[in-house]
Amino acid sequence: MATQAGPQPVAAPERPGTPSPTLLVGLSLGYFMVLLDLTIVSVALPAISRSLDVGLSGLQWVTNGYTVTFAAFLLTAGWLSDRLGGKRVFIWGLIGFGALSGISAAASSLPVLVALRLALGVAGALLLPASLAVITNAYRDPAARARAVGTWAAITGAALAAGPVAGGVLTEAVGWRAIFLVNVPLAVISLVITARLAPETPRKQRSGLDLTGQISAIAALGALVYALIEGPARGWSDPAVLVAFAVTVVAALVFVGAELRAGDAAMLPPRMFGSGGFSAALVAGLLANFGLSGLLFVLSLFFQEARGYSSFAAGLAFLPLTIPTAINPIFTGRLVGRIGPRRPATLGFVLMGLGALVQAPFTGDSGAALAATIVGLLVFGCGVSFALPALVAGVASTVPAEFAGIGAGALNSARQVGASLGVAVLGVILSLASSTAAGTRSALLVGGVVLLVGALISGTGLRGRTPAAR
Repeated sequence: MATQAGPQPVAAPERPGTPSPTLLVGLSLGYFMVLLDLTIVSVALPAISRSLDVGLSGLQWVTNGYTVTFAAFLLTAGWLSDRLGGKRVFIWGLIGFGALSGISAAASSLPVLVALRLALGVAGALLLPASLAVITNAYRDPAARARAVGTWAAITGAALAAGPVAGGVLTEAVGWRAIFLVNVPLAVISLVITARLAPETPRKQRSGLDLTGQISAIAALGALVYALIEGPARGWSDPAVLVAFAVTVVAALVFVGAELRAGDAAMLPPRMFGSGGFSAALVAGLLANFGLSGLLFVLSLFFQEARGYSSFAAGLAFLPLTIPTAINPIFTGRLVGRIGPRRPATLGFVLMGLGALVQAPFTGDSGAALAATIVGLLVFGCGVSFALPALVAGVASTVPAEFAGIGAGALNSARQVGASLGVAVLGVILSLASSTAAGTRSALLVGGVVLLVGALISGTGLRGRTPAAR
């Protein structure tokens, strides 16, 4: 009888089987598609301009239509993922993204294309937090989960690297409509895989949706982008522009008041800002994408309109920027693990700023100008590969554990707000210049200075602790 009381082989807790690697491929494809759409459009902008007969402000709307709604709905998408289940929200997002991408390829006017881009941003916002929720639920073993999340996160660099090149190739070979059609097979493949292999994710009981915060955030960001894009064309004293600026201020005040009243049920719980490092990471994330997206927008037009590059050549011209972003984040992750996020992020912003400033004096077509472009983009790309992974780690080390998902969503939202503002503000500078080359020179100077401010914020505001010290 005594032997029966001994250890039993079956008494160990049952460990769920390791998910099929195909599941991670399906989830990562959805994430890749969302991020690809942020950059693939840039090289196709001149072709869109010729096809739909639109000017600079119209091209800004094509770019920002996606990022505005993507930024505004990210936190709400996280709430929906918790409330309705990550798998269900991910599948809805895939269906919406694939269908809207296919319809976008048939757009025959600027208003239709911009409306579809706005809708695509909402669908994209559903995919990001939902895919992470499915991974977290599917990979129960902490080590396996960490590897899966690392692979999923590495898609950022791959999508950034693929976007301009793929956009150039597709636009040159097929036409600009192909940059939207490419999403359809990606969405179908991801849908088939996740519908078959993804486990059902538990639904969490969360407080009601912060509608006041959501609506005021959309109103503030949308009105500000409208004012910045339409101001140069309509005039800064135009009633519509002045009303847009006023709506921005009022909506921002309403958002702050709503978040303070809602407490932990808010889209951005005030308790998260108890650490100055969290605020610094959000501002730095905004400035990083201000420079990155603004530079992609301005240089895409500059390469094709001032230097006469084809779409394909313009996509290849961005390779010095995109290759480091696909390779270096692995090294950056290890570096952050040893010394913390502050120094890698600061170095990244310094390199980004210098990469922009190096190119500013050389907007001609000489050999020296081409060399400056290659060196500047290479330095800029190395900076991106240091700054963005470090900022993710910076957020993770500053927020309470129960707000980790909201913190990650907040950083992504801040980055996309920065992307919208970068395209809008640098687009204003481009529109006020006497030529594309002169506008590009001024935009690079402004972008470089903004990124050096980001270095100052990262160096003084981010926490420098390593994960082990935490």
